Amino acid sequence: MDKSLIINHLDDYPAPAVTWVDYIPSNIRPYFYLARVHKSSGILSLFYPCAWSITMTCYARSAPMTTVWFYLGFFLVASQVFHAIGCVINDMWDKDIDAAISRTSTRPLAAGDLSMFQALIFLVLQLALGVSLFMQLNEYSLTLGLSSLCLVVLYPVLKRINDLPQIVLGLCLSWGALLGTASVAETVDFDVYIPLFMGGVCWTIAYSSSYIRQDRDEHVKNGLHSTAISFGDQIRPILVGFPFFIGVAFGTLHLVVLIARIDFKDKSSCDASLFSNSWFGFWVWTGAMADYVLKMQS
Repeated sequence: MDKSLIINHLDDYPAPAVTWVDYIPSNIRPYFYLARVHKSSGILSLFYPCAWSITMTCYARSAPMTTVWFYLGFFLVASQVFHAIGCVINDMWDKDIDAAISRTSTRPLAAGDLSMFQALIFLVLQLALGVSLFMQLNEYSLTLGLSSLCLVVLYPVLKRINDLPQIVLGLCLSWGALLGTASVAETVDFDVYIPLFMGGVCWTIAYSSSYIRQDRDEHVKNGLHSTAISFGDQIRPILVGFPFFIGVAFGTLHLVVLIARIDFKDKSSCDASLFSNSWFGFWVWTGAMADYVLKMQS
């Protein structure tokens, strides 16, 4: 990559905050940062669509409480693994571009803390773990789950050629809305779960566009595409229109208030919005879980 693309003001970007990963031995620390294990918001964004559909399916089937807790625990672990897989694939594609973006310049591959070969070996190990997890599920779920990897690979490609890559990101992160119910019921009632799935896609577009808005100018200079760019100065009214999810009014209110309060010129405000959006997923799941518990007690 032409060094002239590297943004001159990288040194002006705030130093990364100290996390629990910094207390891990330095020889393995970059792998933890590559997998983003210190960022619970990304993991929870992948987990909550799973939690929604698992809880809804257990409610519909009057499954015992042990069933819902088993699958919630299983998919919490799986969300960590597949979130890590997505991050590694994305960072391997974006190694040179990440070095030119203030927010991502300290990622292990961009900073030179890991080589591409080391990242590839780590990715293979993560994929092996992910496949072994999915093999514990029924055959339908195994096929459905592994098919999502095509979208994971496609996302960083579309950032280079398409103005709306966040749609594919939404498909990736919301896949659990289909996979969760498939794991419990061994099938998917598409009439019920496609609307849930598409609601998750809209949610992802909203929070991911808010988060990457801080990088808009640098993305333009480095040839990347995103909804934060294509939405332009109308990003706020457009995002407020996305999360219109019937039946999740409390979560929607939280999301609308959050978007209204984001200062798109303040990097810390954009960063905070990513974590805060995890609460939307929590409120949607809480409503489904409460309904399930009440039914089981009646």
